[in-house]
Amino acid sequence: MSQFEAIQAAYQTFTNEFQSVVISTVSKDGVPNASYAPFVMDDMKNIYIYVSGLSTHTQNLNAIPIASVLFIEDESQTQQIFARRRLSYDCIANLVNSGTATWIQTVSNFESRFGNIIQLLRDLPDFRIFQLTPTAGRFVVGFGAAYDVDANDLNKLIHVTS
Repeated sequence: MSQFEAIQAAYQTFTNEFQSVVISTVSKDGVPNASYAPFVMDDMKNIYIYVSGLSTHTQNLNAIPIASVLFIEDESQTQQIFARRRLSYDCIANLVNSGTATWIQTVSNFESRFGNIIQLLRDLPDFRIFQLTPTAGRFVVGFGAAYDVDANDLNKLIHVTS
């Protein structure tokens, strides 16, 4: 296996190491906000978050439906703090309407992954599911080892050379 093939394979499984994702949003007034949310991901690399309508990031997504998400290697696992492995996506956010087939499947995926807490969240009227659809991304595995995610095929990487 070539080095690029190994990095491509690492990209395919990198998000499996995480239960939550860092989310960056912006308010209608241009105020940035960073937060996090537990997530599930589908085969198309759509990221689903189940969030309270009272949270700042939910209010921001309702006003401006874009987000940047970050998966980043734990500091205790990294060999070099300045070169932590990380994957970021720029995303378009869409509210998943309650009761739709997508909502039912996504809640089931959350319940499989996170257990009984999801039954509690289902009963809370302010909780919402957003689908975050990546439009671009970058996978960084070390110094000089950055790869753009191919916008036409989110499963493929393109080595960044300049």
